[in-house]
Amino acid sequence: MNDTISTASSGTIGILGAGQLGRMLALAGVPLGLQFRFLDPASNAPAARLGEQMIASYDDPAVVQQFIVGLDLVTYEFENVPTATAAMIAEHVPVFPPPVALATAQDRLIEKRFFQSLGIPTAPFLAVDTRADLDEAIAALGFPAVLKTRRLGYDGKGQAVIHGPDDLQQGWAALGGQPLILEGFVPFTRELSLLAVRDRQGATACYPLVENLHREGILRRSIAPAPQLPAQRQLLAESYAIAALNALEYVGVLAIELFESNQALIVNEMAPRVHNSGHWTIEGSETSQFENHVRAVAGLPLGSTAMRGYAAMVNLIGVAPATQAILAIPGAHLHLYEKAPRPGRKLGHITVCADDMPTLLARIAKVELLL
Repeated sequence: MNDTISTASSGTIGILGAGQLGRMLALAGVPLGLQFRFLDPASNAPAARLGEQMIASYDDPAVVQQFIVGLDLVTYEFENVPTATAAMIAEHVPVFPPPVALATAQDRLIEKRFFQSLGIPTAPFLAVDTRADLDEAIAALGFPAVLKTRRLGYDGKGQAVIHGPDDLQQGWAALGGQPLILEGFVPFTRELSLLAVRDRQGATACYPLVENLHREGILRRSIAPAPQLPAQRQLLAESYAIAALNALEYVGVLAIELFESNQALIVNEMAPRVHNSGHWTIEGSETSQFENHVRAVAGLPLGSTAMRGYAAMVNLIGVAPATQAILAIPGAHLHLYEKAPRPGRKLGHITVCADDMPTLLARIAKVELLL
């Protein structure tokens, strides 16, 4: 099998999911001569303008067989793609990242055990399947702790903080009846994330660690590079990412979310895809996360992950801003996803760039006053 898509013949990449991440992957790949086909059940998906879209469920075998006809490879833009679908497709065309990465990231217990097997620190954790399991787990881990669904949680959904005994029944009532995990609370100074990419030949590259601000469980802002970050902290995070990439024989971009706790970095979770905290790379890096993902899966050389100065990403949640006001701010770049406004919905993002950190922070403040 040829390891590289021939751009001269306009190779076609299939993407499971046609949301904003699929849209930005296609925006990065079209200039490379690539074409895209999407599978997504939503008829008004953000990526629909950038390629053929098949509107159907991900787990319809007949549709999936039609979807893969003529594709050079398949990737995905979110981690809740059915693993059975990814495995079925992989019998016919390459799937990157590999289905094993998808299966690992979809289950928080499997994910934690994966990092544990690599000697990478995580919060202490125990599986919880029954109410009795919860009592035993809290006795072992203590208060506070976080009760989470093992699958399908995102943006703060599918979890409950257990501050004390009075929260146990409430947390169980909200989440019980499905496989859960209890995680011990990790005291941390800030949340960080690292994006790394691995190509088909095993070459890797990492972007700078970024500092993330969440509110109501949703990422609001990322700053790159993370301010006041010792160089050894970057190297430590890269060692975690490269170990995970190689263990999974990964191809594409992988995001790892971490807690900075004293002098340590504690892994929270990973996302086997391009990631919201890396949107700043579109204007802020020599090669965006989206282009590097496309390059990696298509068998093309990886691009430089070096920064162009300093950058940040500010999410647009629920309401779109006044375009003219945003674009009047120096260094601000607006990205709208063509999604209807709805509370808590990511409608777009703003990349903010500057030549130094003080200027960047001042520009971020101007942007956030308009939101």
